[in-house]
Amino acid sequence: MLEELLKLNVFAFFLIFARVGAVFMLLPGFSSDYVKPMMRLAVALGLSLMLMPFLMNSLPGMPETATGLGILLIGEVIVGGFLGLVARVMTAALQTAGTLIALFSSLANALIQDPITNQQSSILASFMGTIGMTLLFITDLHHLMIRGIGESYTLFVPGQPLPLADFSALVARRVADSFTLGVQLASPFIVTSMIYYIGLGILGRLMQALPVFFVAMPLQIGGQLMLLSLSLTTIFMYFLTRYEDNLIHMLEP
Repeated sequence: MLEELLKLNVFAFFLIFARVGAVFMLLPGFSSDYVKPMMRLAVALGLSLMLMPFLMNSLPGMPETATGLGILLIGEVIVGGFLGLVARVMTAALQTAGTLIALFSSLANALIQDPITNQQSSILASFMGTIGMTLLFITDLHHLMIRGIGESYTLFVPGQPLPLADFSALVARRVADSFTLGVQLASPFIVTSMIYYIGLGILGRLMQALPVFFVAMPLQIGGQLMLLSLSLTTIFMYFLTRYEDNLIHMLEP
């Protein structure tokens, strides 16, 4: 009896860990390279242990064959990867916005190593991504992401067929929404840059001896940085609101 109970508990723990671990491999903030793998593993194991008493009744019985067990675990990894990927895609809106702002501020060639994406990106894209990730934790939105892992068991019941078509459609829609949000966040800079370029074109035609690029570059950089300082609060408030709404909407039955 004790051996059977122990086997059931071990199976339940690793079944939960398969989903939770896959989420933490992609979850924004937790999946970054600056988070040590052992720390990420410890958090995933601890969360799996905490969720186990609440999810025992919703878990299927242990399959009798190794093939059935493998299929069940792979399904949980797919669900976890899907949840983490959707959350990660939504944060890419800040990278898109930062890249567009840098492009229209003539700072696109000012590149640094981005600590969030662990790749080379413009300094403004890295700046936006770092602040956005910090605000996700300051405003406790990471609690919403973690709570969503537990609530996902009512939406994606272990052992049930996976809605792969719905997964693909939702990921595609979230990628489109993320790009749209990035363009919306950068829209003030796009509009002001277009007006500025039109004005420079007219000025260049009226004063052909004027060194347009020599005069325009400092004014463009200074003006866009001033606009960034004025709109930064609004940009991140709008991003956090959209991010929270998307997380809640994703886990609605």
